[in-house]
Amino acid sequence: MTEKKAALDRMEKIVSLCKRRGFVFQSSEIYGGLNGCWDYGPLGVELRRNIKDFWWRRMVRERDDVVGMDGAILMNRQVWVASGHESTFSDPMVDCRNCKSRLRADQLPEKNGQKQCPVCGSVDLTEPRAFNLMFKTFVGATEDDSAVTYLRPETAQAIFVQFRNILDVSRKKLPFGIAQIGKAFRNEINPRNFIFRSREFEQMELEYFCFPSQGAELLEYWLKERLRFYADIGLSSDQLHVHKIPPEERAHYSQGTYDIEFEFPFGVQELEGVAYRTDYDLAQHQNASGKPLDYFDEETKTHIVPHVVEPSAGVDRTMLAVLCAAYDEETVTDEKGKSEVRTVLRLHPRVAPVKCGVFPLLKNNQQLVKQAREIVQMLQGEMAVFYDESGAIGRRYRRQDEVGTPFGITVDFDTIGENGPENRDTVTIRFRDSMEQQRISIGEITAFLKEKIS
Repeated sequence: MTEKKAALDRMEKIVSLCKRRGFVFQSSEIYGGLNGCWDYGPLGVELRRNIKDFWWRRMVRERDDVVGMDGAILMNRQVWVASGHESTFSDPMVDCRNCKSRLRADQLPEKNGQKQCPVCGSVDLTEPRAFNLMFKTFVGATEDDSAVTYLRPETAQAIFVQFRNILDVSRKKLPFGIAQIGKAFRNEINPRNFIFRSREFEQMELEYFCFPSQGAELLEYWLKERLRFYADIGLSSDQLHVHKIPPEERAHYSQGTYDIEFEFPFGVQELEGVAYRTDYDLAQHQNASGKPLDYFDEETKTHIVPHVVEPSAGVDRTMLAVLCAAYDEETVTDEKGKSEVRTVLRLHPRVAPVKCGVFPLLKNNQQLVKQAREIVQMLQGEMAVFYDESGAIGRRYRRQDEVGTPFGITVDFDTIGENGPENRDTVTIRFRDSMEQQRISIGEITAFLKEKIS
């Protein structure tokens, strides 16, 4: 099997697991779906929430120089005029005259010096034309030009237009940041690679405002901080690449941009951008609105328009990277000596959707079931737990391995004292990755698990 084929097979297995176990479903599936839109099931929503919660903890709650906000999806059309999105937020699009596929011109494969359709291989393509990526809508009772606005294609502009309000109420001094997690929408020409490129997605963005003299240094600082974040959710350094965007490829307002890239099965792709955007955004909105978006520096007694460094990550891409990094298959021997393939998601405990599985050894023993249920009640509210009493204990372990549950608690006959008093009120803790087990007292369970998943 070629390396490329193996990678694609791996991706197919990840996509299949996501649907089979309730991470991700095709949106509107019973009606044939909607391309580029996805719904997140019981496990997917927990994984996404854990990623977002850890991002918020790391970027906001553990710092005294960052505050949060939650901007509206719909904003005044002039926001998008001033930011340049209405006139320039577009991709070059071509159509294949042979198979009628609609494609991004900048992503076409080339053969013998000619661009060709990746679907059918034809070189009979239309000339590139601009395609605006924003979803247009209308606000109010009429559908004319005066009522036009857009579903926001990014969350950043809400932060910029609220800069002065947040500065006034938070009383922060430069440098400081404003963080936001929220939905964004882009009418992608060619959504692809599962949840990597979607038409509806969620962003985790920080706009970190600073003096002009601090921008270059803070760009390097935030690059290191973001790499630390990914390491702390289980992405190893050998899976990540830092690509410094050359000056000729950067946005005209940028004085430095890094792409943090991840080795997905379908190739190395951007996971997050860290950009030094100078004062472009605040200056644009200040000029267009006529309202002050500046900062008064007490030391120099001067007004300045702050510069900004922006780390911008996608929740969906981060989730996909975490799943791809965690997916593993290994051959193990079951309790009867039979070899089998164990599928396991080696998710970091802090992002795993379920932290602990709780299993009575036998479901028809009332004492075991009662004690297991009491442990579940003890842990609920502290973390996500899953109770399972169906099937052999090995099968139950395997089911939890497949969805990334890092710990399993088995209530057995030692727990209820049937094998003697020495192990009464203790349980077996099983570790997902090593499959090793140890006994701890019931009273130690909560503290033990909270330490492991913090």
